[in-house]
Amino acid sequence: QVKLVESGGGSVQSGGSVRLSCTISKSPYAHYCLAWFRQRPGKEREMVAQIDTNGAIKYGDSAKGRFTISQDHDKNILWLQMDTLNAEDTATYYCTADLYCNGATAAIPYWGQGTQVAVSS
Repeated sequence: QVKLVESGGGSVQSGGSVRLSCTISKSPYAHYCLAWFRQRPGKEREMVAQIDTNGAIKYGDSAKGRFTISQDHDKNILWLQMDTLNAEDTATYYCTADLYCNGATAAIPYWGQGTQVAVSS
């Protein structure tokens, strides 16, 4: 069974940094897409950053220039380094795994339980 567990969330002041980690119990597929999504209060889930097993990376508009996604493919760990945080980044952040990138959010089969990030001004 594939299980994703996020860690690293918490409270941070505006302008600060947080590093999220996601441990994946086992590779769901030989080649797959890992991603970070977030859900802000009252908003729909949105893709923050994604990376596939070939290392191709894509960022959501809110993350460009501030967030960095990386992975250790052999150890099945995914990270999200978030810098220059602001109040708009307050959200629950989820780690996901899917066979392909850029698919429908609702169709993503594997989700972590989420980790909360709260940015105070």
